[in-house]
Amino acid sequence: MTSPFVRRRRLGIELRAIREERGLTADQLAKLIHYSRMKISRLETGQVRPDVSEVIKIMDALEITGEQWNRTVRIACDAAERGWWDSFGDAMGARQRMYADIESGAATICEYNQTAIPGVLQLPEFIAALIDLTRASEGNLDFKPEKMTAARLQRQRAILHPDGPVYEIVLDEVVIRRLNVPPEIMAAQLHHMVKTVPEHPGLTVRVLPVDARLDTVLPRSTFTLYTFPDPDDPPMAAVSTISTDNVHTEPDEVQRYTRRYESLRRAALSSEDSLALMAEVSERTTSRTGPT
Repeated sequence: MTSPFVRRRRLGIELRAIREERGLTADQLAKLIHYSRMKISRLETGQVRPDVSEVIKIMDALEITGEQWNRTVRIACDAAERGWWDSFGDAMGARQRMYADIESGAATICEYNQTAIPGVLQLPEFIAALIDLTRASEGNLDFKPEKMTAARLQRQRAILHPDGPVYEIVLDEVVIRRLNVPPEIMAAQLHHMVKTVPEHPGLTVRVLPVDARLDTVLPRSTFTLYTFPDPDDPPMAAVSTISTDNVHTEPDEVQRYTRRYESLRRAALSSEDSLALMAEVSERTTSRTGPT
């Protein structure tokens, strides 16, 4: 399906552009149609699922007609759709819910991760260990563990489906070496990755060695790049921080992250060498679980 999140962003961009073409401020438009300034702002920034009838009222007020009217209504209808993740609500974690939405319509996904095994590759046992770690370090959870796990596994099925997106991951070497879960779980997780990646032609993992020579500044945060089948849906860069995720659609900002990703990709090992390294680390980690 087309990502409702992506279409909300696109709808907002189009509505704002049309409003500005008509020479109206957001306040003036709000007064014209008797809506709050906040409602106009939230629609134009893609923060809310639109009510199609309200979008039509805005377009009529802006005197939009013909094909432009038809196209905008189609975008609004797509933006108002609900996906499988909506049945989970925030019980799956609000941040994971957003990523599930964006992924649903992606053609390509390119991720640089410096902190964690990507969710698309996590074993249930690994997920459970991370939940235990989060509970121990943060106390209260902002998700329900069983719902979060079920949703993550559903995301995996969607992404790894033959019709899923092309997915490439550049993974910092420290992620596969540093133990924040029990050694036997980490060993199983790495073995799972070594086995799973070759089974899915659209999936690639490349490890960035700790001694790699870089021609760019190392990013401070994990980030993910998305492109979509419809060329009118803008590419996105989602930047993950400790407490929030920032999604960029501005061309200059997306291009900045794209250049950074391409530089990291060039410095990373090949897919084959990456799998060999993960197999080696898995074997060494397995040896830690034996008798001393």
